[in-house]
Amino acid sequence: MKLLVVNALAIAATLLVAGCAQTPPPPSPETVAAHVAEARRLAGNDLKPLLTLCNSAPAIRPDQASIDKLLAAVIGQPAPDPGRVFENLYFVGSSWVSAWAIKTSQGVILIDALNNADEARQLIDEGMRKVGLDPADIRFVIVTHAHGDHYGGLDYLLPRYKPGVVMSEADWRQAEGRLEFDSALWGRPPRFDAARDRRMGDGGRLVLGDTAVTLYLTPGHTEGTLTLVFEVTVGGKTHHALLWGGTAFNFGKDLPRLESYINATRRMADVAKERGIDVMISNHPSYDDSIAKMEAMRRGGLQAHPFVIGNEAVVRSLQVMSTCAQAQRDRFSMR
Repeated sequence: MKLLVVNALAIAATLLVAGCAQTPPPPSPETVAAHVAEARRLAGNDLKPLLTLCNSAPAIRPDQASIDKLLAAVIGQPAPDPGRVFENLYFVGSSWVSAWAIKTSQGVILIDALNNADEARQLIDEGMRKVGLDPADIRFVIVTHAHGDHYGGLDYLLPRYKPGVVMSEADWRQAEGRLEFDSALWGRPPRFDAARDRRMGDGGRLVLGDTAVTLYLTPGHTEGTLTLVFEVTVGGKTHHALLWGGTAFNFGKDLPRLESYINATRRMADVAKERGIDVMISNHPSYDDSIAKMEAMRRGGLQAHPFVIGNEAVVRSLQVMSTCAQAQRDRFSMR
């Protein structure tokens, strides 16, 4: 064991010195350990929730019974109170999956729609009312990727408020074709309405009133996962937020998708540096610690806004995700 740790640290040092231009060593237990060690170093004490990505992922996708069992458990968890996180950004999600509402001068952009109609009614509809928003003002719903925990609540929202639905071209195809995952606990996927909905490509911008959301294609979690960049405000100061659109490695032994994920995280780290992004949030609270951060805001007495983590930490977040994906790629490559 001691020899393995020493070798892993040596490989980690070699990878850091050699850089991306050099051919990496072949996958081995030592390279996996080196990537995990590097992810832990990058995570420090502030980004530990992301380290769950370094855990070994199953090579086979979960079967239907396992999916339904997991969904029943997480949907049954008590939901947090909705909250205003920035002057124009509100959390209206559950304890397992997030939904975010961006308030603009011409209505609301909702990011993701939770699992099903019941959740959409209880958490999005009623949650928006609790924080002073009118769900009838929802003009668009951006679905970050075509899994039912992010589109299922459209069954409730679409007939009532008739918002436009925004997804990538690839994930619209998945929603309208053969689903990667499905469950009776999810609402049905949307069907494209040319008069209302939008298929968005890489670098596309959704503009509503005084607000623009830039959408980046970040494949991996799904082929067409979208990551969002937009401005948030607090105390008269503007910050730049990034919402990563799909995080977990739940697609089994699929090396091309892991490579896509690694490339996407590296690219978005460059975008974060270029745009000075200093806020990073997720569509699952376990990755951005959003529930604990909102509880801290309610208690008050904070010296700094807990969601404003700074550009350096945003870049490190993406590097942790990339490095954990590299560890998983090497695990699969050895099998």
